[in-house]
Amino acid sequence: MALRVEIIDPLQDPRWDALLERSERASIFHTRGWLEALRRTYGYQPAAFTTSASGEKLENAVVFCQVKSWLTGCRMVSLPFSDHCQPLVQDERDLVAIVSFLAERLTREKWKHIELRPAEAPVPGVAALAKGEGFSLHRLDLRPDLETIFRNFHRNHIQRKLLRAEREKLDYRESRSEALLDAFYRLQLMTRRRHRLPPQPRAWFKNLIECMGERLKIRVVSKDGRPVASILTLSYKGTMVYKYGCSDARYHNLGGMPLLFWKTIQDAKAAVAAELDLGRSETDNEGLTSFKEHLGAVGSKLTYLRYPAPEPEAGLAAWKIRLLQNTFSRLPDSLQVMAGKALYRHVG
Repeated sequence: MALRVEIIDPLQDPRWDALLERSERASIFHTRGWLEALRRTYGYQPAAFTTSASGEKLENAVVFCQVKSWLTGCRMVSLPFSDHCQPLVQDERDLVAIVSFLAERLTREKWKHIELRPAEAPVPGVAALAKGEGFSLHRLDLRPDLETIFRNFHRNHIQRKLLRAEREKLDYRESRSEALLDAFYRLQLMTRRRHRLPPQPRAWFKNLIECMGERLKIRVVSKDGRPVASILTLSYKGTMVYKYGCSDARYHNLGGMPLLFWKTIQDAKAAVAAELDLGRSETDNEGLTSFKEHLGAVGSKLTYLRYPAPEPEAGLAAWKIRLLQNTFSRLPDSLQVMAGKALYRHVG
């Protein structure tokens, strides 16, 4: 007998938090706070698909947001701006039923595609799903004591940088204050310009602060009163998540970024966290992946899944991207911010 699939609103359904609490696969990206920040900033309305009947215990779910865009196409993504979002499904039959339900609606709803972003290996048994984008996902085991974690840091790239940060008397602060958000966002503008990309809207970070509450921290290190590096972290169910990082390149030699991660690790250990999730990296971004591995993190493959299978990239795709990047790199900050506000809701 075919399983019946129902659609629920995770922001309203009273069973949602209980499902997350029970599920070992639930992450910060499944929480109401993250989903509400997506809704407020980009207008994405979350919807969860489940084989559990209304009024019964919620046993499984796969949460999506519909990205409606005239620029990049309408699609269902689980989840936008989330490094990973594991289906909260124990039985393979439930996942097959949910994917089949969505696949049948694809033409009628005029979706370009359906995308899953599982943290673990590609979900078996769902023939409709094909491999999409691939990344590296790095995690640091926090169960050893702090002394052992420190010894596992790369001697030159992390340990010596921490000694340099101590000599430079860098000032470390953490909070969710407007002042630290301002410092973080100024550094974010610098970093995105270096990467030749517009910054995410400031409202996104403001909404994250309001929706995530104590689960979020902005961490900033300064030299002589000038912010030089900052990261934004999230915590949930024994996992500390590094989500965003930014810096002033003129001060990279001072060891600000290693200091931020060392403070984050100490904070996570104090909260009895078992893991530091360092997020996804582009597979060809050797600098970022090397930094994470210098911290002692272990990398794994992160493979997104699509239905239907992604089409081969057009030959001019890379050329178009380079053209856009060159354009963004020349814009003044005010226009960079405007570009970010206009474009990010189309990206997802």
